[in-house]
Amino acid sequence: MPGAGELRVLRRRIRSVKSTQKITKAMELIAASRINRARRAVESARPYAEMITEVIRSLAAAGDVGQHPLIAPHDEVRTVGIIIVTSDRGLAGAYNSNILRRAERLAKEERDAGREVRIYSLGRKAETYFRYRQQPIAEAWTGIADQPRYSSACEVGDKVMQAYTNGDLDRVWLVYTNFKSAMTQMTAVAKVLPVEAESFEGGKEYPPQFIFEPDPDDILELLIPRYVQHRIFAGMLEGAASEHASRQRAMKAATDNAGDIIEDLTREANRARQAAITTEISEIVGGAEALSAP
Repeated sequence: MPGAGELRVLRRRIRSVKSTQKITKAMELIAASRINRARRAVESARPYAEMITEVIRSLAAAGDVGQHPLIAPHDEVRTVGIIIVTSDRGLAGAYNSNILRRAERLAKEERDAGREVRIYSLGRKAETYFRYRQQPIAEAWTGIADQPRYSSACEVGDKVMQAYTNGDLDRVWLVYTNFKSAMTQMTAVAKVLPVEAESFEGGKEYPPQFIFEPDPDDILELLIPRYVQHRIFAGMLEGAASEHASRQRAMKAATDNAGDIIEDLTREANRARQAAITTEISEIVGGAEALSAP
């Protein structure tokens, strides 16, 4: 049976687990409060994406967008860029591990096809993961995963668009987590460059009474880079919402597990305390009997 020393150890462990439980509960509540904000950001960005796509479709109906440098595919695909959206912090369950495994599979497929792969990491977890494995990283951005900003997406987009235009990259993928609901998030892969011209097919041409200033080709020259930047921004927003949802579930599970541990330790401490009391009573009774013996 545990003695008084072991009883003190059990009580110390109970206090330690209770302190941890308070932390995980606080993190769960914080993540829950951020999910709604992240979900609203995702929903707010969708009308812009739909409208810019519709405008490009309508302008494309009046001309040929296939010759745009961001749409025209390169003759040979030799170098591939992969933009990976992860978090800056851990304690988010399988969120980061799932997206990193998906990115590793994509990179392996490209390398098996004889292509060079360049990693563009968004979030500290992706940077740490690939640097630990001594895999070179072309560019890394940190501090932008929790609350994505459009300016950050523009910076990333401008970097890969410049590389694609210069011929340093022949294809660019975006690997992120698609936010379905607070309970469901799935890893996803989207081709960012070259922009698929089929995405702009089927638009209605503007009637003749419309006068453009500047002309439609100049407008397309401005809109297509914005389209690429917004695709990256949308992936960052989806990733942020998925991160908070995964963290909430992970912290809730940790809080529940801490409660179970506290219950088990309390039960064990009660048994130890009862055993110590029984031992003391037995010693008192034995001593009394010894004193009363003739």
